[in-house]
Amino acid sequence: MTTSPPNDPSSSSSSSSSPFSFPPEYSFPPFFTRQTNLTTHHAQLTKWSSLVLAYCRHYRIFKLSLSGNPTTTTNADAPVGGGGGEGGAEPDTTELFHNRRINRRLSLADIREVIDFLRRDGRAEYVSGAAPSGGGAEGGGGDLVWIYWRTPEEWASLVESWVDATGQRGSVLTVYELVEGEGTRGSEFHGLNQELLLKALNVLVKRGKAQIFGQEDSLGVKFF
Repeated sequence: MTTSPPNDPSSSSSSSSSPFSFPPEYSFPPFFTRQTNLTTHHAQLTKWSSLVLAYCRHYRIFKLSLSGNPTTTTNADAPVGGGGGEGGAEPDTTELFHNRRINRRLSLADIREVIDFLRRDGRAEYVSGAAPSGGGAEGGGGDLVWIYWRTPEEWASLVESWVDATGQRGSVLTVYELVEGEGTRGSEFHGLNQELLLKALNVLVKRGKAQIFGQEDSLGVKFF
């Protein structure tokens, strides 16, 4: 069953300051326990996957720590989020898998199973190929995961639409200008994690719609 990205009720390019509204099942203790019936378990994975995508979209989290370690970053490196691009702290993502009100926590093994469910649908990827070892057992493998509430291909289409709408074909822009420049303010990809933007730009390169050049700290891109 395909996990669809959650609806995007707004086009805000910064992380939301309002608290995330969790779905009703988040307050249901069995939601945090692996269900043994295959049909029920599949439904559970589907709901958890939708929750992860919706939560990360709400806070514009691009990289998620499975252990929930809160990190304050800038968009330049943004190891966890990057959406709070005006220098704000990232949300404490431990709440995503740990409902303190009912004292229920999803185990790390079950979290990895949710991530694997998202990976099969192209909605998650371990950072730098840090896939878990030992079959997803607790404590095994990488902690940091890309969460694609928009896939690189979807970001690429948004960038290409902006290029067309603003007459940027033939223009050369730096990656920094695309992420932080006044010209992109108000666009959905303003404030995007730069590493994720490069993934999207490489999609356009493969389509023959862009060329990336320059040094790592001053990358530029030309649109065709």
